[in-house]
Amino acid sequence: MSASQGAPAVQRLTLTAADGYTLTAHRFSPAGPARANLVMAGATAVPQKFYRRFAEFARQQGYDTLTLDYRGIGQSAPKSLRGFRMDYLDWGRLDLAAAVNLMHDPSRPLFMVGHSYGGHALGVLPNHQLLDAFYVFGTGSGWHGWMPPLERLRIVLLWNLVGPLVTRWKGYLPFKRMGMGENLPLDVYRQWKRWCSYPRYFFDDPARPELHEAFAQVRMPIVAANSLDDAWASPRSRDAFMQGYRNADWQAHTIQPDAHTGPIGHMGYFRPSSQRLWQEALDWFAQRKVMSAPPASAAIPPVVALLA
Repeated sequence: MSASQGAPAVQRLTLTAADGYTLTAHRFSPAGPARANLVMAGATAVPQKFYRRFAEFARQQGYDTLTLDYRGIGQSAPKSLRGFRMDYLDWGRLDLAAAVNLMHDPSRPLFMVGHSYGGHALGVLPNHQLLDAFYVFGTGSGWHGWMPPLERLRIVLLWNLVGPLVTRWKGYLPFKRMGMGENLPLDVYRQWKRWCSYPRYFFDDPARPELHEAFAQVRMPIVAANSLDDAWASPRSRDAFMQGYRNADWQAHTIQPDAHTGPIGHMGYFRPSSQRLWQEALDWFAQRKVMSAPPASAAIPPVVALLA
């Protein structure tokens, strides 16, 4: 239902994942008929409210857009993270999977925009076949060797000194106290630390060989956009990780920050100054709709189908 048909522009929803865990989501409905549906796959330790401006931007252009907090994060977190158990990949194979199921509508395309972890999650979605295309900002392997020297030192200290001390004290990673985002469950911290020790992230983990085949099943069009000043996910880091999507039609897009965007880094992709980047993503999705539109001989011309 569109906002013009009586539903509010933004609705708070409760999603239930396949294992029964409940998640808080928000749906941004366009004022008129939706052009397409869109799921926002956020980054590690980043709450859905960070993506609200982007979701509103997409809504205003006719995209029925869903944001969510993964389990253990933001409005989907338990009262205490101490003793909270989960697998880092649950955010993709359970939480985002529930979002994709909700937003799937055979009458219109379904797209996903990702940020950082969102690029990791796509390959473990059990229902990725429901998506028509994927556009991700700032995804990479997380290996410190791909980072600039100062950031490399900072991350090595986080994984090997600060992280072990504070998680032993708190029972989880208190990122809020460190000014780095939402607090993280202990299992997420441990798996993230392990995978970031490899140049190609979990593809180099001998304990997770099944991920190679899972990612090989993804065959949709993908754009992986990374800024040259992204210390956490440089273009080199992106290329190392995206090789895992070996059967997907993926293309790299390297962003040069300019006077309009200002510095981008790892988080600036979704700040208001980056609206040009948002528009590029939505325009790319619109091109995918043209490709899947009815042929010219059909009753509805392709351009009409695009704008519906």
